[in-house]
Amino acid sequence: MPSWPAHRVAGVDAARGVALLGMMAVHVVPPLRPDGSVSTAFLIAAGRSSALFALLAGVGLALLAGGPTRRTGRDLTRVRLAVLVRAALLVLIGLLLGPLESGVAVILVYYGLLFAVAVPFLALGPRVGAGLAVGVALVVPVLSHLLRPLLPPASLAVPTTDFFDRPWLGSVSELTLTGYYPVLPWLAYLLAGMAVGSLRLRDPRVAARLLVGGLLLAVGARVVSALLLGPLGGLDVLRGLRPELFGLDLDTALTVGLFGTTPTDSWWWLAVAAPHTATPLDLATTTGSSLAVLGLLLLVLRRTHVWAEPLVAVGGMPLTLYT
Repeated sequence: MPSWPAHRVAGVDAARGVALLGMMAVHVVPPLRPDGSVSTAFLIAAGRSSALFALLAGVGLALLAGGPTRRTGRDLTRVRLAVLVRAALLVLIGLLLGPLESGVAVILVYYGLLFAVAVPFLALGPRVGAGLAVGVALVVPVLSHLLRPLLPPASLAVPTTDFFDRPWLGSVSELTLTGYYPVLPWLAYLLAGMAVGSLRLRDPRVAARLLVGGLLLAVGARVVSALLLGPLGGLDVLRGLRPELFGLDLDTALTVGLFGTTPTDSWWWLAVAAPHTATPLDLATTTGSSLAVLGLLLLVLRRTHVWAEPLVAVGGMPLTLYT
């Protein structure tokens, strides 16, 4: 029998544990092997682990708001206030961790802002939440592509208190559109997670749909990207513009991942599905993989318990372990 509390959904905690371990892996394991090939950790976890982390944040918020039985009235107001307090604490902890020069692109400031942005959506049902997630994933990257040339260039600095000692437009734009984990396109993950968290996650049929639907979405987005970049010539155009990116040849860079966004010198950039590019196909690929991981663990942990307890324990205290 499982030893975790009955009110917790073990599959969700286990998925959060997977996300946390994946995020650790891509910050510890070098992206390239000595022979120049991309490391296994990056092939598996780059972009996917942080997306899973964000999607599960949405699941957690939905569960806090009542899950399938949504809270209303004063109960909902209390939840909203609690989420705002959590958001403020996450931002504060993130700002304190930033100056430690750990080499980690600390996500917590962005994460806290995502929590704050999510507050108006806490009462939404699964269909509306899923529809909004799709809309954000399709529309926001296009708007970002149009707006980023007009905004100050990203510093790619980890947010600290000094991060805000500059013109406000640079700080706000980096947090929302140009930084490591841009809040506006990443809202797609949170909304998708909130839609999932409104479902009956203990129902094996729901878990199976998440697994199958997530796999289809992830694979389908990758296939579409491959067609656009290959037979339709998008990658040749991008190679002509930038044969190298961040000191790597373009093909390797697109496998390892970028730093939150793509360049804006061609519309073909929106066809890539590389990690940490916040394009529609990247958001679709990583949302799909996140749904598949969650669905799989929800199914497996209906019957298999003992081996997963360490993973569930890790996922039950992600902020402590991440910090």
